[in-house]
Amino acid sequence: MIFRQILALGLGTALMHSQLQAEDVDFSAATGIEARIFTEEATQNQDDFSGSFYVEPEWYYDGESARFTFKPFLRLDSMDSERTHADIREAYWLMVGDEWSLNIGINKVFWGVAETQHLVDIINQTDQVENIDGEDKLGQPMINYNWEKDWGTLSLFVLPGFRERTFAGEDGRLRFEIPVDADAATYESSAEQYHTDVALRFSKVIGLWDIGIAHFIGTSREPVFNVNPVSGYLEPYYPQINQSSIDAQATLEDWLLKLEMIYRTGFGFEGNEKDYLAAVMGFEYSTYGVFDSVIDLGWILEYQYDERDQFGNQFFNIELSDVVVLGARFTFNDPESSDLLLGLGAETDNDAQFISIEGSRRIGNDMRLSVEGRVFAGIDDTQPSATFFYSYRNDDFIQITLDKYF
Repeated sequence: MIFRQILALGLGTALMHSQLQAEDVDFSAATGIEARIFTEEATQNQDDFSGSFYVEPEWYYDGESARFTFKPFLRLDSMDSERTHADIREAYWLMVGDEWSLNIGINKVFWGVAETQHLVDIINQTDQVENIDGEDKLGQPMINYNWEKDWGTLSLFVLPGFRERTFAGEDGRLRFEIPVDADAATYESSAEQYHTDVALRFSKVIGLWDIGIAHFIGTSREPVFNVNPVSGYLEPYYPQINQSSIDAQATLEDWLLKLEMIYRTGFGFEGNEKDYLAAVMGFEYSTYGVFDSVIDLGWILEYQYDERDQFGNQFFNIELSDVVVLGARFTFNDPESSDLLLGLGAETDNDAQFISIEGSRRIGNDMRLSVEGRVFAGIDDTQPSATFFYSYRNDDFIQITLDKYF
């Protein structure tokens, strides 16, 4: 209901304020088909193949004093009814002044600099049915004011309404061993999904460093889980948290040094909250024209640290480990804008490993072919709580996507 009200308000304001005509509005769209092929038999008898279709149109209006963007999203999936879903990614007014900007509506905001884990990126909820890498986000209702001065940029966020995380359904893959009943979510706040969260962020370039410092107060985007003794399903619980964070990136010729760090308080079930520190740090080193070619190669090394020993409670518990990730990014600089990203990650407290591959190549002027794959290895079948990757131990897959742009 809250999202329909915000959207109706935005559209109504657009019509009243600008008296929009069809010729004033720019339209574009992305659409695509996707195939996922799993190489091993699922642990819960799910299918080994899924096909899906998505469409993401965009309407954009640029007036004299304001801009309006409307971007819905729809995916239809053959395997998982929970992955068949729709969302409003963006539906907001943006007003820009000499030293300020204001956007009102539904929008996506990204914070952070790391490649492998986005610790500080807390404004938008993760759309986890899209991909387990955390890159896809749901639209978030917000009022966002940015004050831009010589001493830096100060951003204030008022977030009226909370989006619950999406989870793969019982028939889906890349899900927890125990399925999640997202409809049974509970909250620490009596306002539940109508709680108003707030955030403040300061950012500035200081010499070689691009630095952001932020604080968030509100409903945790990451839930903890109860096990329902009757259904046997996991039920999400969203606590109230405070999160202070810093992200920093230094540019030193061919090197990028990166750091994201958070300190979170109040996370966990009421009466059993845990305060903890987590960080991801590393670098990217770029080599241009490798082997006397036009290909650029970037080496990535990142270390993910979490001071907690475990996640969950006595009924659902997963041991936590630090993770080391080594990656290589190839940019081919060809007319088709081809690229390839390879990654190898390993947990430091056990033998769990994962291999990642992501590549894409443009076809003609308005199509792109993408390939993505994951392999999970070194996971002990007899130790379900030993690693977060346990539920994915038989979910090695390759994904092929063909996108078309209008």
